[in-house]
Amino acid sequence: MQILFSISIVKIIAAPLNKILAALSHKIGEPTTDTPPNPNDKRYEKTGFKTALQAIYGDYQPEQKPTSDNDKPKIPLTQALNQASTGVVILNSNQKIIFANSAAPISRNAKGEDFLALDFLNEPSISDWLHEISNEKIKAERRWQRISTNPDIIQKTRIFDIVASFEKGAAAETVIFLIDKSKGYLPEEEDLNFISFAAHELRGPITVIRGYLDIINEEFAGRLQGDERQLLDRLVVSSNRLSSYIDNILNVARYDRHHLKVYLLEDTVANIYASIADDMQLRASTQHRMLSVNIPDDLPTVAADHGSIGEVIGNLIDNAIKYSFEGGSVTVSAEKKGDFVEVSVADNGIGMPANVVDNLFHKFYRSHRSREAVAGTGIGLYICKAFVESHGGSIIARSRENEGSVFSFTLPIYATVKDKLLEDGQLNNQLIRKGGGWIKNHAMYKG
Repeated sequence: MQILFSISIVKIIAAPLNKILAALSHKIGEPTTDTPPNPNDKRYEKTGFKTALQAIYGDYQPEQKPTSDNDKPKIPLTQALNQASTGVVILNSNQKIIFANSAAPISRNAKGEDFLALDFLNEPSISDWLHEISNEKIKAERRWQRISTNPDIIQKTRIFDIVASFEKGAAAETVIFLIDKSKGYLPEEEDLNFISFAAHELRGPITVIRGYLDIINEEFAGRLQGDERQLLDRLVVSSNRLSSYIDNILNVARYDRHHLKVYLLEDTVANIYASIADDMQLRASTQHRMLSVNIPDDLPTVAADHGSIGEVIGNLIDNAIKYSFEGGSVTVSAEKKGDFVEVSVADNGIGMPANVVDNLFHKFYRSHRSREAVAGTGIGLYICKAFVESHGGSIIARSRENEGSVFSFTLPIYATVKDKLLEDGQLNNQLIRKGGGWIKNHAMYKG
């Protein structure tokens, strides 16, 4: 409701603001496509707008105080907006801030220019988005979730959901609403900080437990009887899954702090999958799922961090197992697509409606249905997206309710990015994609 309210007031803001900007442009001689308003227009007398225009044009004469309630001056728009908890920022065609209310997180640089002190982390910023669409679109709108203030600039952290509306050529070309969601988001961020510390401390003991389980597996392989084999397999799967959860938590913490830099080496998807194949097969069999793998050996080599992509595939398979029906099947496949190799994980499980698919890759997101049916942290897909984008690829989810889901991600073919990687010491700095966005096709999300 708050977002809808925020969007609805743009009409209230834009109309008088456009007229004021047109008057200012006329006064200073700046070219404008808008006709400057006439202060003698009778429509402006009752609202008090005539006085504002006369002040701008320079022929303002003080008027007598109003004598009736109907003639009392209206509350100035700026004063009203400064009372709102939602931030409102307006940019001109040069992306310069021409208005910001008191709730907006504004700072000033060394040149004396105001700017939004926000930390978009690994998402395209408002400026990135405007550069992308300003030459292609007349009107556009974009939303961001969980955007924090820049901790290097603003000491007290605030977290916003943001809506930006763009109209090319308008005096108020971009109108930005910043809905403060700190009350809901900050406790989760603080929880993650604590969990990250705990996960770091747990990593050592879990590694030791996994080591002992491997020894038991080897030493007692031929002596296990009855249900002992199945019980041991379940212990191995559970310890591996717990280890994956810990890795996910630590990776999210690094990703959110701009530390997710990876070395990309030449590798094959088949080789990467082979390193996790036994564990994936074990997870599937203990959950009574059929796992089918079709990764051709003759696919081009890709630029990849072996461990990161192994974790992505493992997370996707683990999700497919959890959200499919007992006795169901999970299929892993790969194919060449242009300059990329696309890896897909498909299941024929419960599927998801479109409104759930739209939010899948957001941190901590878990639908009401999934919270009731399946255990999890809500960060597995978020870190999958982080890893894939750190390789210069993208990740897509397609799903239909009660029909199953397909998750696909791309990795660049090594030959297409070899030169960039060699220039940068095999680091991913030149491959990180800025952009992305929403692509709707039934229930589909592209990150």
